Amino acid sequence: MSTQSKNDEQERLKLLQGTLDLLILRTLILGSQHGQGIAHAIQQTSDEELLVEHGALYPALQRLEERGWISAKWGVSTNNRKARFYSLTSAGRKQLAAETTKWNRFAAAIGRILESEGS
Repeated sequence: MSTQSKNDEQERLKLLQGTLDLLILRTLILGSQHGQGIAHAIQQTSDEELLVEHGALYPALQRLEERGWISAKWGVSTNNRKARFYSLTSAGRKQLAAETTKWNRFAAAIGRILESEGS
């Protein structure tokens, strides 16, 4: 694989990670939630369009916790199982605001391209 191909792949991964991070932070603005609850909320809120795989969710939660944007503590889920519950930190709220602004600009730019008269 060429260096350019590797760089392209890494950029795509960053975009995906950044998008998932934003969705997790946005979900946690409503209150603490365990991993399965976060995935379910994203799926429901997106009208079943987005499905978060466990293989992507848990590394993202770990990454967000390492960055100090979320915190976690053990608790018991509604089905009486031990689970880690994640909460948004004040740093996470600031990051959510910054990322939301960036995402809205990005989406608007893509929208302008897709709606341009040349298409």
